[in-house]
Amino acid sequence: MSSERVVRFVVPEGVDDPARVTGGNVYDRRVRDGLRAAGWHVATTEVADGEAVQAALDEAPGGGTVLVDGLVAAWAPTSIEGAVASSRVVVLAHMLTEAFPGADPLAVERERRALGAASAVIATSNWTASELVRRGVAQSERVTVALPGAAEGPPSRGAAGRLLCVGAVAPHKGQDILLDALGRLGSLDWTCTFAGSRDTDPAFAGRVAEAAARLGSRVRMTGVLDDTRLRAAYQGSGLLVAPSRAESFGMAIADARRRGLPVIAARVGGIPESVAGGGALLVAPDDPAALASVLEQWMTDPALRARLRAEAEGARERSPRWSTTVETVARVLGDA
Repeated sequence: MSSERVVRFVVPEGVDDPARVTGGNVYDRRVRDGLRAAGWHVATTEVADGEAVQAALDEAPGGGTVLVDGLVAAWAPTSIEGAVASSRVVVLAHMLTEAFPGADPLAVERERRALGAASAVIATSNWTASELVRRGVAQSERVTVALPGAAEGPPSRGAAGRLLCVGAVAPHKGQDILLDALGRLGSLDWTCTFAGSRDTDPAFAGRVAEAAARLGSRVRMTGVLDDTRLRAAYQGSGLLVAPSRAESFGMAIADARRRGLPVIAARVGGIPESVAGGGALLVAPDDPAALASVLEQWMTDPALRARLRAEAEGARERSPRWSTTVETVARVLGDA
């Protein structure tokens, strides 16, 4: 087996845990499994802290290639800086912490060091790549974009008022903004399912649950859905709503696009990139009144719905494929 086809992949602990479904974990799993299917030997190490990152890097053979999830790389920038002396270290940047509101300065500095030291950086959106370069975190020649693919699934066939919001219940995902907007819709006929973990920020999730309860049975907080139930949720919905305050790309949006499901989302980060080609309406971020206004248009204007559904259906076949993601990652690993 040639060394170019061997990689150690350092990922967060619980990457396969169905209760810890995050966009980053899904991406990591898809890349790991895709590389293996393409003939790579992938030795995966799950880590929970900086010491474990160092131990994983110590296990990598000298001159070998290591792919490190950006979240865990930021836990141990000194280890990344040391590892590049003997290994090819590629860091997978799902996000850029300093581009998110209220980012912790220490976390920003650690991430900058890890990404700056890497032999190469793979960004999961063009927006993230441009931010890395614009903010002086990494030189453009060291950054490659590997867009997330989209999960296969049947086309969505839900009624217009069947709304879906997918993502960990956390401030940057903006579920509180959507609940505020829903409360402004008066007598319009709608239901909304919120699917995602409540463990990321329990205090925020508690406030969201209280706001949801005030809106009654029209709001369902399901927690994490397994693949089968999530496919059913997409299929039974008429609209995906992504009210994020910050977003690098939006894998739930990509999955919606693969199913021909229209999207209403905040105009932040990489979201405009993820909905290029139509089938979506974008609104100002952190503005419940603006979001409520667009939701009302969606539910009361048949011509608008018909146009967005047609555009969304046309975008299905143009959605990124995981096979393309894996091919891009493999090329970077081979060139690192």
